[in-house]
Amino acid sequence: MRKPFQGVWNIIRFNWHFYIGSIALLCCLLLPENYLPYLRTIELLVLVPTLVSLCVSLYVYDLSGLYMLNWIDNSSVKCSATIVNIHAGFDETSILLESKFNEAELLVFDFYEPTKHTEISIKRARKAYPSFPSTKSVSTNHLPIADNAADMVFVIFASHEIRDEQERITFFKELKRIIKPTGTIVITEHLRDFPNFLAYNIGFLHFYSRNSWLGLFQKASLSVKKEQKITTFISTFTLTKNGIAS
Repeated sequence: MRKPFQGVWNIIRFNWHFYIGSIALLCCLLLPENYLPYLRTIELLVLVPTLVSLCVSLYVYDLSGLYMLNWIDNSSVKCSATIVNIHAGFDETSILLESKFNEAELLVFDFYEPTKHTEISIKRARKAYPSFPSTKSVSTNHLPIADNAADMVFVIFASHEIRDEQERITFFKELKRIIKPTGTIVITEHLRDFPNFLAYNIGFLHFYSRNSWLGLFQKASLSVKKEQKITTFISTFTLTKNGIAS
């Protein structure tokens, strides 16, 4: 289970190269005041956003209750349900979903491909955390499960790692294929919006806007059954096949 401050600590250790640079800038603040005064302005422009992003990350990943999963509605899930969890190389949720749906069948898929997903933080995370038992490596264009087989599919903080638009559309069409007519797909993401800009500065460009997600769902013939804010910085979309929900 998750440890105290695990979320913010993971961010630091998987992106340590960035924080080493920030510490170096912090040391420069100890130089005499008349030493390159413009440098101090640059230092503050880097250090303040860094501290803000860490504080927001502490709130979101460690203090908000995000990983307690109380925001997931499992009231209609039967004991014999098939639950699918899909991630992009870093899996913090399968063990939690297994606990929440302890009588259901849990299938875990990992679509991480080193040639496509080149972020150093993901590589470090994969070394630090072993895969959930029975995790299957998959491609985004084919999930090894029959049509209409899954009751719920979770993709938590992973879909944005598919950077090619056509690949994302293909992936979401696969999600549509595998869920039952009454099944749901749960997508949880940061958005490219003003709160995330304040929190992560230009890092928010790594996320996609709400309109981008809605357009993607439409192209994959999926409907938004429910949209909720877990925190100001996190959005969850619960999707169904078109014609099932308004």
